[in-house]
Amino acid sequence: MLAVGSSAMAQDVNTPAASLVQPAVATTTAVVNSMGAVAQAQPAQSVTVKLAPSIATEAAWLYKAGWPLYALVDKYSAGAPLDEQANCLATAVYFEARGESLDGQLAVARVVMNRASSGRYPSDWCSVVKQPAQFSFVRHGEFPWIDTASTAWARAQGVARIAIANVVPSVDPNVLWYHATYVAPSWGRRLNMVERIGAHIFYRA
Repeated sequence: MLAVGSSAMAQDVNTPAASLVQPAVATTTAVVNSMGAVAQAQPAQSVTVKLAPSIATEAAWLYKAGWPLYALVDKYSAGAPLDEQANCLATAVYFEARGESLDGQLAVARVVMNRASSGRYPSDWCSVVKQPAQFSFVRHGEFPWIDTASTAWARAQGVARIAIANVVPSVDPNVLWYHATYVAPSWGRRLNMVERIGAHIFYRA
């Protein structure tokens, strides 16, 4: 499995919820805070996502009430279908980290979102994931088949919803790269390691 950052800088590695879902316009980070407001990072870029309006508020309340990440992911693993951007986020989680802990999966989602808000990468999640030579599971701009009936896919959707709602702490906004522990790309020596989560090592500039 190749992580987002594993070929980000070099190609030495294979390169209670509402019943209605309404579009929420978010800036590059497409992060909704606990009050339902959208955080703006760079006005020139935007991502449009669909998220049940009450998810961020409800999930924030549940997290503060002591719900662990696994319970939140389980709760939000089902719901209204994800829109295109959120689906790309869940797809990255599914293929990059479905064998990892939920903390690791959430960190992968946050890296994709961080990249879109950084100004250094494409400004929407699908373009970040489909950018050439970044994610090894993408072939010619296309995603492989997903077992949509699997527990792993349901969990990836839950992780994506939690990441979008931005209610559970994860890697910082300046963390833009990661790679699997079993590879050692040369670009890693030029970055600052932040932490290791499961089989992935995360970096910032």
